[in-house]
Formats: sequence, structure tokens, C-alpha cells
Amino acid sequence: MRIFVTGATGWIGSAVIPELLDAGHRVLGLARTDTAAASVTALGAEVQRGNLDDLDSLRAGAAASDGVIHLGYNHDFSRMEAAARTDLAVINAIGAELEGTDRPFVVASGLLGLVSGRAATELDLPDPGAHPRIAGVQAAMSFVPRGVRSSSVRFAPTVHGPGDHGFIAVLVGVAREKGVSGYIDDGTNRWPAVHRLDAANLVRLAVENAPAGSALHATAEEGVPTRAIAEAIGRGLDLPVVSVPADKAGDHFGWIGRFFGADAPASNSATRRLLGWNPVQAGLIADLDAGHYFENRTEVRDGTIS
Repeated sequence: MRIFVTGATGWIGSAVIPELLDAGHRVLGLARTDTAAASVTALGAEVQRGNLDDLDSLRAGAAASDGVIHLGYNHDFSRMEAAARTDLAVINAIGAELEGTDRPFVVASGLLGLVSGRAATELDLPDPGAHPRIAGVQAAMSFVPRGVRSSSVRFAPTVHGPGDHGFIAVLVGVAREKGVSGYIDDGTNRWPAVHRLDAANLVRLAVENAPAGSALHATAEEGVPTRAIAEAIGRGLDLPVVSVPADKAGDHFGWIGRFFGADAPASNSATRRLLGWNPVQAGLIADLDAGHYFENRTEVRDGTIS
């Protein structure tokens, strides 16, 4: 297949492209800048110039392809509503272009806030009020009866691996700044996690074979206790590990405190059965113990990871 990928140069997209190419597919990657275009070319893909606001370019990329993987998203947490509106417009534009073709349309989503009190499953439906991004996933699913093989991949909050500048890197930065590696209350709340390469493998399987309307869980580990994460960061930075009371989490961790305090285990059993997905990469704690998270510094300003 020739597959159009948005977010082609992002953390997950730049791993998805080699995964697709190695499986014999051709890839058309969305690129906003000359630098991004060079990166897409270096990965071995063709370039579709444009951005998430350029709906004509997105329609053209979809029309020229046998399937679409939509990974692009603005993760500036200070502009969540605007990012969600853009995402909804993107999904509606691509979905309309694919209508009546039975082509696959894989969209990215998340796992945080799906359910409480138990491990989330692929059958659980998100609360539309939990996050503005959910409207985009619902729009993608609305194209199923209109002849589009839409599916969603719900990514763990931690997609880890060498080069990660997401949540775990931010927690490492907080520990450096505070001089201690903290967890909230007793640290028994759990974060699901998946290695970037395992996530890319699942995305490829989804565009190839995911049934229309299916939700897939990109989580290799159902839930890693946050105290274990803090202990691994403490080992890596040679810092003491401490409990932070929940009412002080915002002061200590900043914006990431509300995420790090969540208990959000998630099962992947149905995803494994449906697509034969078999995560094989290192787990989160082993990845932290490998040391690469402590080699570079990550800065966060106004909710934007950089």
C-alpha cells in the first residue's frame, strides 16, 4: 500500500515510517518545513508539503494513497481547545476524502481518563467531556458506515525509548530541578507504557488489518507503579526518592503533576488477539535503567515539551 502519514517527523511518526517501509509499503509523509521534508526523505518516504491547517494538502495526500495514518497533533497543553478543533477539521477532511473507498484510516488517541477503578479495555468508550480531542476520534468513527475502515490507536501516556522528550523526560527534569525524585502519596497509582518501536509496529498492523470501528491499545505494560518510576529516576540521577503529598503535587511537579497522579492501567489483551501484536522491546523501568534519559535535558515552558 501507499500510506499517507501525518506527524511523519514526530516521535511516533518517525518510527512508523521505517516500520511501514520494512513491511514493503510506500509512504507519503506530511512535511511543514524544508527541514521536515529533508527528514521525511532521509527516512525513505515521499513528501507531501503542507501542515495540519492546510486541508487541501491533507485531502490531496489522502486521495493519492491507499490508506491514512493520522498522528499529527499540537501537544501544547496551554492550547488544548484550539489543537482539538484543528484535529477535528483534519479528521473530517481526510474522512470525507476516503468516503466510500473502504480504505483504512488510523487515528491517534490516548488512554488517560478512559475509566477509573480498573484496567481500561478496548471496549471502553471515552467520556466526550474528558478531553476535547475525543471529538476527533468520534468523527473518525462516524465515517465507518460511510465506507471508511476507521480505527483508533489509544497510546499509553508514556511512549518511551532513546530520544524521548515526553512525560518521562519531563519527570527527569523535575527531579533534577528539585534535587529529589518524587512520587505522589504512596506511589501505587499506575501508568501504562509502551516502547516507541512496539507502538510503531502496532500502528502498522492497524493500517493493514484493523477492523472498521476498532479501538486498539498501544500499551505493552498494563500499569507501572509511579513509585517504581520515581525510584528508577532516583537511581539514574543518584537522588533521594520521596513521597509528595497529593495537595502539594502541583507545587512540586508543575503541570505534569495532574497526569502523574492518575491511576490509569490499561489492558492490551483484545489488541493482541485481534492483530497478533506482540511487544518485544524493553519495558519502561529497564529503559530508564539503560541511562539514556539522563544524558540530555528537557525543558518545558507553558505546557509545551521541548
